[in-house]
Amino acid sequence: MAIKNPLAKMLVWIILIIWSVAVLYPLVWTLLDALKNNEQFFLNAPWALPKFPLLWSNFSYVWSKYNFSTYFLNSIVVTVGSTLLGMILAAMTAYILARYDFKGNKFLLTIYISSMMIPFALALIPLFFLLNDLHLINTWLGLILVYAALNLPFGIFLLVGFYKSLPKEIEEAAIIDGTSHYGTFFRVMLPLSQPGLITVMITNMLNNWNEYFLGVVLTNEPTKYTLPIGLAVMQAEMQYRVEWGPLFAGLLITTLPTLIVYMIYQRQIASGITAGAVK
Repeated sequence: MAIKNPLAKMLVWIILIIWSVAVLYPLVWTLLDALKNNEQFFLNAPWALPKFPLLWSNFSYVWSKYNFSTYFLNSIVVTVGSTLLGMILAAMTAYILARYDFKGNKFLLTIYISSMMIPFALALIPLFFLLNDLHLINTWLGLILVYAALNLPFGIFLLVGFYKSLPKEIEEAAIIDGTSHYGTFFRVMLPLSQPGLITVMITNMLNNWNEYFLGVVLTNEPTKYTLPIGLAVMQAEMQYRVEWGPLFAGLLITTLPTLIVYMIYQRQIASGITAGAVK
């Protein structure tokens, strides 16, 4: 709805500008501090502009010395694997719960949704022993399976509403044409659910990329650390000789991919959530 009152429009613009500055300032400040050395931090104000020459070498320094190249690869493999697995499992489960009427349907959906309210820390100890018995500790596969299962309830919750909003005539037409149940899902219903799938994919990707707690518990080998864990290890290794420039550079390397993904797909996320909420 367009705002016609000039004063109201100006007030909206002022609020949006203030909000944008509040959001962008920490990011800009992180980038500027990543280009400094310790001398600039101690002799000048921490929020002062960096002096020339700008120390872009802080990024390569972090990438090589503190093994951020390994951490980055681990994060990509775990995030992509768990996101794809969680997305396809959520889509198949949500489709069955939304389009097939069977005994226990609503009860099963309630169990999935209710699991979102259970603190995951309660299952941490049995989960650790389970993965240890399966020899999945310190492995990509272990983190992928856990992250996919952790994000499954939200994906089902979102996609159930989306699949219920699709007309039944589309499904019936595919069955009349001789398409099997599997073909109907993969060839017809799955492509139609693209907005909801994109929302689930991006949400899961952001959660998996930034996850720290489970990664610390399920991995204790440096070669299997993801970026959030690697950043914490980097800070711990510095101890009393904190290298502020490289520390901010590592923080920016960890944060930047999620910001880029969110900026690219923010409209799809909003439209997917709206579409899944309307029946």
